[in-house]
Amino acid sequence: MKKILLSLCTVLIFGTTASANDNSAKGLNVMITSEDAQTQMMGMVLSNMTLKKGKEVNMVLCSHAGNLALKDSESPKLKPQDKSPKMMLEDLIKNGAKVEVCPLFLPNAEKTEADLIQNVTVAKPPVVADRLLDKDYQNLSY
Repeated sequence: MKKILLSLCTVLIFGTTASANDNSAKGLNVMITSEDAQTQMMGMVLSNMTLKKGKEVNMVLCSHAGNLALKDSESPKLKPQDKSPKMMLEDLIKNGAKVEVCPLFLPNAEKTEADLIQNVTVAKPPVVADRLLDKDYQNLSY
């Protein structure tokens, strides 16, 4: 009887663990509009952690945050990593994050796609809306 009870408990514990892992998101949709470097950095750090966990990251930069995607822009280095949000963005791209700027950013900044760093594209609103509505992804906005 003890063996049966122990076996049942083991099945329940491992079954619950597997079930909990099945419920985790496929990844993050991250929208960054903030001008504040610390706020931008928080979005980059959490996105980086998500990639390290083997999940996807879809990021859209708009308004002041869109400047991070410009070749000629700079952002301040922050402690403790001594990296800037732009440096973290470039790392995210290298590690597989999909990064886009909102379609309003370039024309209102008087820039073109040629001004964007490598592998950053212009977002398509219907595609972004579909991603935001996808229940398999968590949405973060900074």
